[in-house]
Amino acid sequence: MKVNVADRLAALRTRMQETGIDLVALGPGAHMHWVAGFHPHPDERPCLLLIGPQREAFLMPSLNAEGARVDTDIAFYPWSDDTGPTAALAAALDAVGASDAGVVSLDETMRADFALLLLGALPKARHGFAGETVGALRMKKSEAEYRELKMNARLDDVAMQTAYAAIRPGISERDIAATVRAQFAADGARPMFTIIGSGPNGAFPHHSVSDRVLQRGDAVVIDIGGSRGDFPSDMTRMAVVGEAPEGYAEVHAVVEAAVRAALAAARPGVRAKTVDAAARTVITDAGYGEYFVHRTGHGLGLEIHEPPYITSTSETVLEAGMVFSIEPGIYLPGRFGIRLEDIVFLREDGPEILSDLPRDVRVCG
Repeated sequence: MKVNVADRLAALRTRMQETGIDLVALGPGAHMHWVAGFHPHPDERPCLLLIGPQREAFLMPSLNAEGARVDTDIAFYPWSDDTGPTAALAAALDAVGASDAGVVSLDETMRADFALLLLGALPKARHGFAGETVGALRMKKSEAEYRELKMNARLDDVAMQTAYAAIRPGISERDIAATVRAQFAADGARPMFTIIGSGPNGAFPHHSVSDRVLQRGDAVVIDIGGSRGDFPSDMTRMAVVGEAPEGYAEVHAVVEAAVRAALAAARPGVRAKTVDAAARTVITDAGYGEYFVHRTGHGLGLEIHEPPYITSTSETVLEAGMVFSIEPGIYLPGRFGIRLEDIVFLREDGPEILSDLPRDVRVCG
């Protein structure tokens, strides 16, 4: 998706003024990509996008400069292996008006050696993290970003139905995952992750795949996502092989009620912890509280997991334009797990679910 770099720099500088930040420093990754529309290959050579009150510049390894120039017209301060980055960094800081910066907003995902190099050049600076500057802006998606997220959700719906079609007694989790990845690839998307948790494996929330062969009566957790363009999808649905295991219907109904409660609570102006509490209360009141072992949701954007996080302690105030998951679950050790996940785009009147696929359990095989 084409990024208007000038608009994003202007929005970031407004945020810098509001928060008293003199310099934002970003390493190769999602924050840099959001601002500049790309990021160079991340390796051990220091590479930083430095945004001052009025000007911006890249500290750029010479090896990457020619390839990166096609993506940006931001000034480069290149350095080579034989000279090192120190002099180029000092020049770049001076160019953006930040050689005496008092408060620096550091990309929390950059390499520690990059951060220490920068802080060493600014010995009097205090620092915070870019989650308060770039991250705060990234949480609210534009309508163009919404359209890409919606397109990827539709591809996820197709891939999920491919998984349903593959499920039968005798097939392995690994083989189901392969069919999902193949479907994403056929639709021009990169498979991002695949969780196929059958039977007792479904009770491990972050199970990936294994060689376990599905058996009649298994419940199967299917959590998949892919990306065509900059934004990924993420969705979890449930299937059973032939018939559901004992007690499945009751637990599925509780998780579905928790999803609905969280959806009802998610409104602009509400704190994220209120949404988590809505889902958690349903599950706790049904007697399964100890088996809901993770947060209710996470943001989705350039990264699969990013703010806002829908946790029991999050004070983040939800705003229209935020995108996040609603995904309560119940995990019964040795038996099965159930998680139902939808990504929502928060509108002024509440959440819009991006998937068109029902959350009903699918009977397969």
